[in-house]
Amino acid sequence: MPKAIVIGAGFGGIAAALRLRHKGYHVTLLDKQDQLGGRAYQYHRQTPQGTFIHDAGPTVITAKFLFDELFELFGKKRENYVTFTDIYPWYRIRFADDTHFNYGGTLAQMEVELEKVEPGSTASFHKYLAHSKKIFETGFTKLGAVPFHQPSMMFKCAPDLIRLQNYLTVWQLGSKYFKTEKLRRIFSFQPLLVGGNPFNTTSIYALIFYLEREWGVQFAMGGTGAIVRGLEKLMREEGIDIRLGAEVSTINLHPNQSVKSVSLLPSTTPHTPTTNLPANFPADLPPDLSTDLSTDLIVANADAPAVYARLLDPKHAKGIAPRRVHSKLAPLKYSMGLFVLYFGTTKTYPNVAHHTIILGESYKELIYRLFEKFDLETKDLSVYLHRPTATDPSMAPPGCESFYVLVPVPNNQSGLNYAQLGPALRDATVAYLSRTELPDLEKHITDDFYVTPDHFEKNLNTHHGTGFSIQPVFSQSAYFRFHNKAPGIQGLFFVGAATHPGAGMPGVLCSAKVLDHLIPPVTPTLVAPVTPPAAVPA
Repeated sequence: MPKAIVIGAGFGGIAAALRLRHKGYHVTLLDKQDQLGGRAYQYHRQTPQGTFIHDAGPTVITAKFLFDELFELFGKKRENYVTFTDIYPWYRIRFADDTHFNYGGTLAQMEVELEKVEPGSTASFHKYLAHSKKIFETGFTKLGAVPFHQPSMMFKCAPDLIRLQNYLTVWQLGSKYFKTEKLRRIFSFQPLLVGGNPFNTTSIYALIFYLEREWGVQFAMGGTGAIVRGLEKLMREEGIDIRLGAEVSTINLHPNQSVKSVSLLPSTTPHTPTTNLPANFPADLPPDLSTDLSTDLIVANADAPAVYARLLDPKHAKGIAPRRVHSKLAPLKYSMGLFVLYFGTTKTYPNVAHHTIILGESYKELIYRLFEKFDLETKDLSVYLHRPTATDPSMAPPGCESFYVLVPVPNNQSGLNYAQLGPALRDATVAYLSRTELPDLEKHITDDFYVTPDHFEKNLNTHHGTGFSIQPVFSQSAYFRFHNKAPGIQGLFFVGAATHPGAGMPGVLCSAKVLDHLIPPVTPTLVAPVTPPAAVPA
């Protein structure tokens, strides 16, 4: 049985491991952490009040069929492993003037909200919806799970992209249909969910809006960690070898530039903790790990820029995107970093939605400072607030709530010292939430901790401590993104946020589907195509 090693156990790596196992490979899944999930790590915090549960990162489930089909590959049902439940609103968007917009739900619900903000905008909304559907049908349905390592693919899809006006940015597309600043913000924030700047991200990412309309938005009962545990159970049932606490130091090649093995860091090497990180994360490497594992192929779910910068010799940095990792002439544009504050409260906030986006006074100016100037803003914030107890009260003790708040900040290219800035940023964030969405938070907050871009760089091994790897600008999309098949190296493949089609749960799960086009099955009859289910009614 041919051997395959998957480096990194985020959702992209887990999906790749399952697809390779279905193809007949003996699969070993390696990850440096003490839990599976990568950015989808889950914290369980024991306090005098009881247990607070915090999902570390991704919380919004769209295109749920991408999870369903991983179980269907083996004749099983996702519902027997993890439960998804629909939520409404998908997001509550709060503006600086204390008004809000309930985003999502049925078309009728959206129309009511639209007319409150911009009377007469319903007709424009339906035109935008029709346009975004065409983008979705091309960008997601047609191109989302096919490889782009050949330039011919760009030539084939170029006419469709031009016809759909993907030379416009997401902001420009929204501005074409909506007159008010508020609605333009509402229909342009989506790229921020995958690390993009709405003012330079191609409007193909407007497909995110229609992706949500197509299958709705769900939450996993028990949190995103429940999805990881369900997938872990499936992997163990299907014989995938899972090795946690195993950090790869080098990808070794044969003289003919084919993969040979991976080398692991010595088992005595501890992880480097981030300031104020909870004590249970991360764990030291367990003893008695082999330091060298041979393999027939490798799938890297690790951050692709970091793989080329740290795990491979620079002489192997061939191809468009990989070459630019080492280039000072045409450097890659990286996503922002993230400051994430996790906390419990000793009171409940029943009027706070499951997902809330709190927008500050400025928008374009804030994004410009974030992406271009690397300035850290601590007063006029725009943040994402997650309240899982709105849907699943079991994620906090009785009478309490579980929260995290995500604050976009400059990545570590900025040179900012987050070890020094962290406490002040924590206090500024708590004060901001207290005067906006969570009154008197200072009096009720308990057991809080935070992570900064240092955590993403040191513990999650992302280049420059980014939250979403490279930005989804046109010059870093499709063929110009990291190829799912490594150029010049036989047997090395990539999945995850830096690869085609991009970041976010649907993106990384689709990146694993790309492998079906690139890696042949050991037994051809093992592989059967999986057809997406019909969409839910809008």
